[in-house]
Order: sequence, then C-alpha cells, then structure tokens
Amino acid sequence: MFFDFEALPAADRYKLVVSTVVPRPVAWVVSQDEAGVLNAAPYSFFNALTDDPVVIAIGCGPRPDGARKDTLGNIRATGEFVVNLVNEATVERMNITAIDFGPEVNELEEAGLTTTASSKVKPPRITESPVALECKTFQLITVGHHTIVLGQVLAMHIADEAMLDVERKYVDTPKLGLVGRMHGRGWYARTTDRVEVPRIALKDWQSRKGE
Repeated sequence: MFFDFEALPAADRYKLVVSTVVPRPVAWVVSQDEAGVLNAAPYSFFNALTDDPVVIAIGCGPRPDGARKDTLGNIRATGEFVVNLVNEATVERMNITAIDFGPEVNELEEAGLTTTASSKVKPPRITESPVALECKTFQLITVGHHTIVLGQVLAMHIADEAMLDVERKYVDTPKLGLVGRMHGRGWYARTTDRVEVPRIALKDWQSRKGE
C-alpha cells in the first residue's frame, strides 16, 4: 500500500508511523520547574543519536487539547532533565505517570516511585529505573506542533547488577529487562526474545564471493 504523507492529515500520518516504527525505547523524563516542582512523563519518540558528545533526542508533542506539556516547559525554563529507561518491573508505574495530571500533581508520588539525587543536574532520577541519563539541553528544534529536544548526556547511572565489567564498561543488557513501545495505545514489547546477527567484515564477504 502506498501512502502519500503530503496528502494525509496529521492524525493518519501519526497512526502509520507509530504502528510501523517499532519497537521504540521509552524516555521516562524527570524534570522540574524553576520552583523545584517535579514532573515525570514518558515519551516514545526517543533515541540516542551521537556518541561524542552523546546526544539523545526526544520528540515532545502537545497535550490533546493543544496545550504545552509540563516536561517541555520545564526543560525550556531550566535546561536540565533526566531520562530514565523503563523495564518490565516499572512499566505499570510508568503508565501511571502518562496520565494527564495537572501541573500541581506529582506523578512520581501518584505512581509510588522514589527518587535519588542526580550528580550533575538538579532534577533527580527515578530510583526504580535500571538506567538513568542526566542531561542538559543541547538544542531545541521546533517541528510543526512538536519540539525536538536534543539533550547532551552528562552522566549515566546503571544498576550494579547489570554491570558485567565496570573497568571495560561491559553491560549485561538482557539483565536490564527493558521494554519498547509498540503500536496502539497500550502495547509494549519485551527485549527477551533476541536473535544474534553478527556483522560481516568486508574481507569476509569478499572471501565468500571468491573475490
């Protein structure tokens, strides 16, 4: 089937994209306003883009009524936030923080979560999350009614039990038990069903072809 995005309304383009670009990692963003009021919200328009510096991207859209979300307002005001990753043990509580609470409500408290002070930024990280990335704003890019937040990662926290070798920075990724966003309003994927496809070196490929 062919779909001309220039001829489709935004709602249809959204449905097609989120149903096919899967699984997507979830950025569980903790931010705070200038008065120190905390906010937590998940975003699945998210990924890591570069390694030097390490920059991640989050696509922040508006609320259903068109109002700006608290996360973006806080990031604009303070330039700091923490991206926590979601595992199967925390996915239900992450879902609670996705409720459209008012700005006066602490989503972390509603979800029964605790926080731990960050090392380089003011917003804390979610204690229950197996991975947390402390970020400062690198750039904000307006695209339609979305704002792409580019964040430079200043520090990372990884659960002790998921480190195979601290000196060599080897992570036991399967032990993190992370989940990814799938299609529809409530579907997620576990990362327990994996397949290894070793990368092929050019010389090995040429050898296979008899070159």
